Amino acid sequence: MSFIALDFETANSNRSSICEVGLAFIEDGKIVDTRSWLVKPLNNYYDTFNISIHGINPEDTLNSPEFNELWEEIRPLIEGKIIVAHNAAFDMYALKDVLNLYGLEYPNIKTFCSCTLAKRTLPGLISYSLAPVCNYLNIPLANHHRASDDAEACANICLKISEKCLVTDLSMLLDTHRIIMGIMSKDSKTYTAPQSKRDYTKKLDAKNIIGDCSKQDSDNLFHGKSVAFTGTLTSMQRKNAMQIIADIGGFPENDITFKTNFLVVGQQNFNVVGESGLSGKQKKALQLLQNGQSIEIISEQDFIQNIYI
Repeated sequence: MSFIALDFETANSNRSSICEVGLAFIEDGKIVDTRSWLVKPLNNYYDTFNISIHGINPEDTLNSPEFNELWEEIRPLIEGKIIVAHNAAFDMYALKDVLNLYGLEYPNIKTFCSCTLAKRTLPGLISYSLAPVCNYLNIPLANHHRASDDAEACANICLKISEKCLVTDLSMLLDTHRIIMGIMSKDSKTYTAPQSKRDYTKKLDAKNIIGDCSKQDSDNLFHGKSVAFTGTLTSMQRKNAMQIIADIGGFPENDITFKTNFLVVGQQNFNVVGESGLSGKQKKALQLLQNGQSIEIISEQDFIQNIYI
């Protein structure tokens, strides 16, 4: 879990008009340093709208280096690293545009977007911009729209999500949630944006999940039990969870039936489940409980703890 979080602030509507750079350095799951630089944009030109957002004005950057001067310091810090930005579609193309503006050499970096990661792991939020996600995850954001603070907040979002997903490896976190890193290349002078693959969970059929007999565990809680899932699992894809149940010697199910022993509840999308916060499967399970069926409703964390005992 080592990467660099990056944030740019711009002076006007041109993405190349970078006026502040912020970096947060993460090593082994911890923020070890943050740095920021004021940058003089081309002609030191600012739009009043941009000033109203971040509060940086022409007087602040009048004597600051332009990006081509600062690049000699920044590039060695990010070369060969994994870079994350919250809304990478803006920040990484701002980097691309400013490099093209000054005719500077591209770095060799891999990139991903913490906003996309939040959308994949925190369903149901009204907005996935930086401040609402930070608020949801209880991440402090004292000076929003200043590059250093936003870069640190972006880093903390990734760390908090990895903690919630019980994952300590960045590649595994992205793979689990079907996120492909983007690439900026010095040799080809190109940038390929990060991508997110479609989730095919709705097409998943438990009948097609075949267990590995060599992995059966008769002592496991789920051995010989029928297990259904509802909501979005943050630690793994649902098909992988169903495969684990089948390997243990249990029976993954598509829906709640009179045979169901466990319902595993992931994160719910409140735009779908409404004010009650209960999915159709949860409501059905509760009804069966009231009718005397022995069915346990458990959290994803309880599920994880029991499959890895």
